[in-house]
Amino acid sequence: MNKKLAIVHTTPLTVEPLKALAKDYIPDYQIVNFVDDSILPQLNENGGNTEEVEERLIQYMRYAEQAGADVILNACSSVGEVAAKAREQINTPVVRIDEPMAELAIEKGEKIGVAATLATTLNPTIALLRSKSYELNKQVEFQSRIAGEAYQCLLAGDKDGHDEKLKAVLSDLASESDVVVLAQASMARVVTSLPEEMQDKFLSSPALGMQRVKETIEGAKS
Repeated sequence: MNKKLAIVHTTPLTVEPLKALAKDYIPDYQIVNFVDDSILPQLNENGGNTEEVEERLIQYMRYAEQAGADVILNACSSVGEVAAKAREQINTPVVRIDEPMAELAIEKGEKIGVAATLATTLNPTIALLRSKSYELNKQVEFQSRIAGEAYQCLLAGDKDGHDEKLKAVLSDLASESDVVVLAQASMARVVTSLPEEMQDKFLSSPALGMQRVKETIEGAKS
């Protein structure tokens, strides 16, 4: 029987990058994707109230379990908190993609910058970081930036404009922080255009999240 990783997405943009990462980390696993691109617009309209979409997301995870998934990856930081509630309702291990990134950020720095192009992603990310700082009993200071203009450029199809506006925001935040958390995985490609000595300050969720998936699988085997 094929071993399966189910990934729950809120945008089709994360499907191929995460599939490629899974091939690197768990090459013998079949990937099953669940995509609902109505969730982020809904959160944008309701001020980020995840309670409205919670049951829908958990239902996708139930479908994943019924499809024989060995592990489920919640791929969206905007709805990351749903992972904890899903764990209470289904037996299959559920990994929150941004959780290991948050843990590493708290370990690495005391002044933590958080960057996003959407407020609906920023607030859950900061909440997760605060939670991890309490767990690790560490005092940290947060500063955040929302690159809203960059997001508007993206909506208008202006990828270069998005990158330039985001680059300015990230550079500014990095100069004031020990470590910078990227609340959206799609922001990571802009980091490579920043000065090399600055790039090590940035943390992004996909690779760290997929590493956690691998660790979860290995833990289940032992």
